Amino acid sequence: MLAVAPPAASWVEAHSALHPRGEDAARIAEIGWVLYVGAAVIFLAAAALLALALRGPARARRLLGRPALIVAAGVAFPVAALTALLVYALQAAASMARGPEPVLRIEVAGELWWWRVRYRDPAGGLLFETANDIRIPAGAPVEILLTSSNVIHSFWVPSIAGKLDLVPGRVNRLRVFVPEPGVFRGLCAEYCGAQHAKMMFDMQALEPAQFEQWLQAQRQPAKAADAALRQGERVFQRDCAQCHTVRGTPAGGTLGPDLTHVGSRPTLAAGALSNNVGALAGWIAGGQHIKPGNRMPSFGQLSGEELRAVAGYLDGLK
Repeated sequence: MLAVAPPAASWVEAHSALHPRGEDAARIAEIGWVLYVGAAVIFLAAAALLALALRGPARARRLLGRPALIVAAGVAFPVAALTALLVYALQAAASMARGPEPVLRIEVAGELWWWRVRYRDPAGGLLFETANDIRIPAGAPVEILLTSSNVIHSFWVPSIAGKLDLVPGRVNRLRVFVPEPGVFRGLCAEYCGAQHAKMMFDMQALEPAQFEQWLQAQRQPAKAADAALRQGERVFQRDCAQCHTVRGTPAGGTLGPDLTHVGSRPTLAAGALSNNVGALAGWIAGGQHIKPGNRMPSFGQLSGEELRAVAGYLDGLK
């Protein structure tokens, strides 16, 4: 019912495995439908035979009670049907591992509770780092390298590809291919602690030219703060630079997300808030109320003027 409800149609199309928008998600949906239809047909056939055995003519009941039919329907048919479905599913799954060489590699590390995203050049060098915001070129294969330095997480964009775990000490590789532009919601699908439910991210597939523009913009350091934002920059350098990086400034902390272009991201706190000045101020002043247990303390000691200033400065980091 949710899948066809008009008010929810746009949400479902962007976030449902039943409405695939990626190559691998389409194969997974196909496997699911084949298994579902196969199971439904077998269930209906078994129900019909049961009804016939209970209420059918005496001759039909005698035929259904023959040992040969019981062996055929209870042993031979399940073995043949399940073997055929297993072979089909394994072949379809194996095809997802094959594909052209990726044009882009992105490293995603699961943190508590957000996603650290690093874009790499073909030689493995770091281009830039962002957080909770993954953008890829539409119509091109992309490889995502999944790691974790804390607990097991699970990376999942339901309408793009299947789930894959982020395991400490390992690098797992997920190939994604999105034919057309779109915006998709991803999430952690493995319970990882108190704020597991608020560990989301956005994946955007952009036209190749638009993606290249975004890529070049993200590689640039932050623009120098103008006069109206300098008070906020001073507050940030005093209270936030120990944990956060803003490239082009003295701020070089690595414990928290890189905030060089935080103003251009669609959400804050791994999808917990929409990104705007008010949400930035609320997160800085009361992050422990919005997302209890996260590693960023609440800065309730800031005056109203300081809070507005630092929020405005961060919003200006486009």
